[in-house]
This record gives sequence, C-alpha cells and structure tokens, in this order.
Amino acid sequence: MTTHHRLILLAFASAAITAYGADAATNWTDSCAKCHGPDGKGDTKMGKKLSIADLSDAKTQAKFTDEEAFKSIKSGRTDESGKTTMKALEGLSDADITALVAYVRTLKK
Repeated sequence: MTTHHRLILLAFASAAITAYGADAATNWTDSCAKCHGPDGKGDTKMGKKLSIADLSDAKTQAKFTDEEAFKSIKSGRTDESGKTTMKALEGLSDADITALVAYVRTLKK
C-alpha cells in the first residue's frame, strides 16, 4: 500500500469517527439533554424533579459501567417501586447507543 493510499484511508477513517461523534452529540441533544442538561449535570427542571445524578462528576461516572449505561439507554430505568425514572430511547441502533455511552464519558470533568 502506498503512502497516498494510506492517507486516503486515514482521511476516510477520520471522517467516519467525526460523523460518529456528531451523531452521538446530536442524539444527546435531541434525547437526553431535556433531563440531563447539555453538560450532563442534571440541573434541568426534570433533572431536579428526578434527582438525576451529575454525569459530569467523575465519581458518579465511576459508579456505572459502559454496559450498565448501554442497558439504561436501551431499556430505560425504574426505581425500587417499578416507576419509570428514565424512558428507553427508541429508534437508536446498538451502534448509536454505544456512541452515546462514549459521549456520556466525555462529559466527565
């Protein structure tokens, strides 16, 4: 493979990664920020009502795995009494959810 071909492949890979990140940010804004806030702090009206954890806090993020976050996004969450505290995000592929989990990790300060 020539250097020229490598550069072309690198350019395509970079574009794919950038698009991947943009989709996750868009999904966050469209589906998550209403409750979690744009920065993940949970200081929205709904976030305060539900006592949403601050996802920008490293200690909060250390309390859950990527797999747990994926499951919460895909299936939603309920409290001890069975009341829905987070609706499942419908219409997202597993790849979209994986990208969204990675995006959540970028909120950590």
